Amino acid sequence: MVICGLAIDMLSVISYNICMNDKNYFLHPKSEWQRRYEALRASLVERLPAKVVAKRFNYSPSYILFLRHQFKHGKIDFSEPTPEGKVNRYRVSAEVRQKIKEWRQHNMSAGEITECLLEEGLEISVRTVERVLREEGFPKLPRRSRIKIGMTIKGAAIPEKSKVVELAELDGQRMTSDNAGLFLFAPFLSQYPLDAIVSAAGLPGNKTIPAKQYLLSFLALKLVGNERYSHAGDYGFDMAAGLFAGLNVLPKVTAMSSYSYSLDEVHIMKLQEAFVKHSCKVGLYDGGVVNLDFHTIPHYGEQSVLEQHWAGARNKSMKGALTLFAQDAQTKLILYTAADLMRRETDFQAEEFIKFWKKVHRGIRPLLVFDSKFTGYAHLSKLNRQGIKFITLRRRGEKLLEAAHRIASWKRISIDHPKRKYPNPYIHESTTELKNYSGLIRQVIVKGNGHEKPAMLITNDFDMPVELLVSNYARRWRVENGLSEAVSFFNLNALSSPILVKVHFDVVMTMIADTLYSMIAQQLRGFEDCNANSIYRHFIRGKAMVSIDGNNIKVTFPRRAHNPILRNVPWDKFPQKHPCFEQSKLYFSFM
Repeated sequence: MVICGLAIDMLSVISYNICMNDKNYFLHPKSEWQRRYEALRASLVERLPAKVVAKRFNYSPSYILFLRHQFKHGKIDFSEPTPEGKVNRYRVSAEVRQKIKEWRQHNMSAGEITECLLEEGLEISVRTVERVLREEGFPKLPRRSRIKIGMTIKGAAIPEKSKVVELAELDGQRMTSDNAGLFLFAPFLSQYPLDAIVSAAGLPGNKTIPAKQYLLSFLALKLVGNERYSHAGDYGFDMAAGLFAGLNVLPKVTAMSSYSYSLDEVHIMKLQEAFVKHSCKVGLYDGGVVNLDFHTIPHYGEQSVLEQHWAGARNKSMKGALTLFAQDAQTKLILYTAADLMRRETDFQAEEFIKFWKKVHRGIRPLLVFDSKFTGYAHLSKLNRQGIKFITLRRRGEKLLEAAHRIASWKRISIDHPKRKYPNPYIHESTTELKNYSGLIRQVIVKGNGHEKPAMLITNDFDMPVELLVSNYARRWRVENGLSEAVSFFNLNALSSPILVKVHFDVVMTMIADTLYSMIAQQLRGFEDCNANSIYRHFIRGKAMVSIDGNNIKVTFPRRAHNPILRNVPWDKFPQKHPCFEQSKLYFSFM
């Protein structure tokens, strides 16, 4: 009995030891694949926290969370590896081996080749494909991003890389575009020798995108009134917009931003000079009276380089890029710009404009009109010595206002302007002296013009009729209206945009776009005085069909209310070609 009891106790001990060994096998796995399995089982079946599971299986809590993610998305393999000393390889036929070699020659990865084989009904693992490629002497492909492969994280399509196209490559193609109205500017743009302008400005380019194509890409985005270049990606698949710039598609925003900052001030000023000089030859400017005004392009970021300037549209001082605009008073066209000015440089800007104007339009000395804070009296004296006429306001102090109220003799005049609210103001003329100004100056005090305080006009032109003098200064408000349009339609004040463009280059492109809108408006009967926003809304915006037939580019516009006005434009009197394709013929068809 004792022996039997001892035997039973020994069997119990052996069974207990076996159980303990079995328990340790699962609680303390030695192989890596089993350790991951047990960790996931404890995490998902036993519902243990990640910290507890990590401590038990000697993992970090973040790795446990990663294992859960891999398991939920089917990206983890629990198959037991082949024991050492045994070979268990998939035999690949010569036919399949040849297919793998051909696909790799097209830079396809092992995973992509596996998917292609699966589509043909051949289920082969990625490791097998990698082994075959290694045996055939193919090196590993360098690591590629999903964008380089042609996919984004969400699987969205990626636009093509911009490149120059020839019409022969597009022969027979038809493309529907929301921006085909851009081609309406081509006959007016073709009046400019773009190659000569780009060459005179010394604009840089590269083998993929030449300088002229870069310039037209920026111009295309300006003409469609887009909300700054941060939304340029919206046009990444528009072949018609790319064709307008001589490309397959417009460049990406990073390329355009980098290009704008590669231009220095010399490039931009030469571009402006070449464009304005040819506009003078075409006869776009009157040049007799020029309005000058400053405008602050606000910036909301953290840049210590920018100074605080007064922003009239927001009625407060704020950080921004101070910009000068010169506007032809007769045509309301912008004919000169200077951007990113410092406060200490503002007094010299009238003289800088005169230097510029002498280069582009010799023989005509314009009458400059600006407000009282544009420059100091000492610089007015310099303008007077150069024979430059000007009209500006005198800064009103309390003593000057008291003296104006004591004036008894006022003269009533009539301003010939049908839309003027106060056409018959009172004026008082005299000559006076100014501090730091050499000689006498003509002063005209105006009241009854809708303002509480009288305005004090000063000028060095003693021969101009007083009615014309007051009218010329009143028209200065046109430059502010033009700036307001540039801000609203051409999105000139979006300096804090996510994609940055050099401010002065953006301003010059705004000037060019504004000029083209004015040129097309002069051909639209009844819309000659409309702003760019109205022209775009009625005539430019909307879908159209662009078709290529040999060297012929035909743009077909669907039926719209304003098509009869476009149909009456004498298109045959303008160059019927695209500025990027010298041998092209451009035709418009209005349904």
